[in-house]
Amino acid sequence: MSAPSSDSEGPTSDSELAQLFRNNAVSSMPRAPLNAAISRTVAEDPALRRLLLHAPSGQRLPVLLLAAVHATLLGLAAEKGAPHELIRWYPNLTDDPRPADDRRLPAVFKDFVERHRAPIIDFLSTRQTQTNEVGRSALLLVAFGIVTDEVGPLAHLDIGASGGLNLLIDRLAYRFVPERGRPPSDDRSDIRRVGGPSSVELVVHTRGSVPVPDRLPSFAARCGVDRHPVDVTDDAEARWLEACVWPDQTDRFQRLAAMIEIAREDPPELLAGDATASLERAIDRMQLAGHVVVTNSWMLNYLSPDERVAYTAELDRLGSSVDLSWVFLESPGLTPELPWGSAPIESGLTALNLVRWREGRRAVDHLAVCHPHGYWMHWAG
Repeated sequence: MSAPSSDSEGPTSDSELAQLFRNNAVSSMPRAPLNAAISRTVAEDPALRRLLLHAPSGQRLPVLLLAAVHATLLGLAAEKGAPHELIRWYPNLTDDPRPADDRRLPAVFKDFVERHRAPIIDFLSTRQTQTNEVGRSALLLVAFGIVTDEVGPLAHLDIGASGGLNLLIDRLAYRFVPERGRPPSDDRSDIRRVGGPSSVELVVHTRGSVPVPDRLPSFAARCGVDRHPVDVTDDAEARWLEACVWPDQTDRFQRLAAMIEIAREDPPELLAGDATASLERAIDRMQLAGHVVVTNSWMLNYLSPDERVAYTAELDRLGSSVDLSWVFLESPGLTPELPWGSAPIESGLTALNLVRWREGRRAVDHLAVCHPHGYWMHWAG
């Protein structure tokens, strides 16, 4: 999803910018050492870190500068021109990447930015951080299976849809592997597979009695809403989605690229709009086709507390007059205003919740604690 513009004042002083990149280096080191190394380089160079001032105040985030550089590299690779040496550090763009702690990286990175300053500044001033994490479809699938068993065909409304890739749950293959203290193998009888042949297979390691559905859900309609929806049929737009994926995580990059190709065959409907203001019109239209399930995945943390309260209140209002389901995959620690039920309200967690409105009454079920990118699910039921 796209991070919405914010009216809050972003970092403006040189010391604030430096601290921002130092913090990002520490937080990204465990999962993205290249991002961490680049963040340290930027933190130590005033000219590099001040580039972020070209971004709107609410978008002055290290990940935006990292994505702008990544997008520029991806564009050069697509043009098949003479590549810059920096590409040799990117694991998703070379077969034999140089280590992130290579002492030559800072000088090579600075040279690249100097040579491509104009397009990088253009990305910073016009783009927003935008992700469309395909792995979350496997987590949403489980909740959809529960609702499908109850009400039949669904009308899927994804708020914060980005490029709409998580609207295509029924076009992927899934493998749910219970944790047994040993690596998964194809001869294990407890592995559950859902879906037919697909160029994208998602593997989820599970703990507890996860109710893996026997089949893919049936969708009578699907639609996404985003402040800045991404047209994945446009090469430049699709490349920006890819640029927002950390280059260290090659599996995420590769499955995103494959999912974009699937989406291009039959793109889902996407509408530009505000999360709360779009709900009533979209639900009124979609309920004619099937039971409406509203989804959010790591989107509501970008809204203010008051906006989250208003969003929940609008769903409550609409659910008082029409049967409705809401599946959200969010961080309880970052979004405490949501109806979490028995979910642990801790920072760093990602939790899956299902809220149902039936005959005007609301029920909240905390389903699972999950990896934010869908690699594992610990069932709470």
